[in-house]
Amino acid sequence: MRTQANPRCDIRFLAGCLVTALLVACGGNVRAPVEDRNAARAPQPAPVQTLSTQPGYTVQRGDTLYSIAFRYGLDYRRLAAANKIPLPYTIYPGQRLVLLERDQPAPSPAPSRPTTVAKPAAQPAAKVPTPAAKKAPAPPPAVTKASSTPAKTGSSVDLGPVRSWRWPSDGQVIRHYSATVHKGIDIGGARGDPVIAVAAGQVVYAGTGIVGLGELLIIKHNEQYLSAYGHNERLLVGEGDSVSAGQKIAEKGSSGTDSVRLHFEIRREGKPIDPLGVLPRR
Repeated sequence: MRTQANPRCDIRFLAGCLVTALLVACGGNVRAPVEDRNAARAPQPAPVQTLSTQPGYTVQRGDTLYSIAFRYGLDYRRLAAANKIPLPYTIYPGQRLVLLERDQPAPSPAPSRPTTVAKPAAQPAAKVPTPAAKKAPAPPPAVTKASSTPAKTGSSVDLGPVRSWRWPSDGQVIRHYSATVHKGIDIGGARGDPVIAVAAGQVVYAGTGIVGLGELLIIKHNEQYLSAYGHNERLLVGEGDSVSAGQKIAEKGSSGTDSVRLHFEIRREGKPIDPLGVLPRR
């Protein structure tokens, strides 16, 4: 006997197949969102270095622009230019200085002539200048002939080339120059032995503000060269004084160290050099 098909079952079966086919067709075109972790990201701009984030130094009592430049191995002219300090390079306790040397050439020396730049800055602004005084006010830092500190004497210093150097003291060299460890030479001797200027110049620092060097003198010889004399027992000259080659400027001692010695350095454009390379052989 033949069984008769149920039309309702056929309809349900066909409907189920149709729904399944639609779901498969629609699902084949839908993709889950994928995060591309390798996609290039826009570069972040480098942080801008402001004056507050640059290396700096706060001026202490007794500092001069020369002593600060000496301490950090900088050319005093570039240090002045970076901080917009005009001649005669006057600085004040508490003043914040930027120590970063900027990409600029060292200012060229001015023509040699006796000038004084500290006086015009003190004149009242409201005063009508005469034609003669009109040339003097506020010279730019590039003019480097005038001294860095108000001179204690009225004489003008000859800052010409160093034609010859002298030894700063008698005695044996007990420690030699090293570019990374010891930026000068140490000369032994007895307490009170004379210390002399190796060339003519002007004292631009006298004091104990640089740790480890005791009683220290720094002499400016010209626009390129400075000489320094440390561990003295007694200083015989002061800031602003003019000195001649061979003049006694201090007495040898042990200030800032444990034995009597003279620590001697020569700086060329702010950088230490081996003094034995310029001192006469003996």
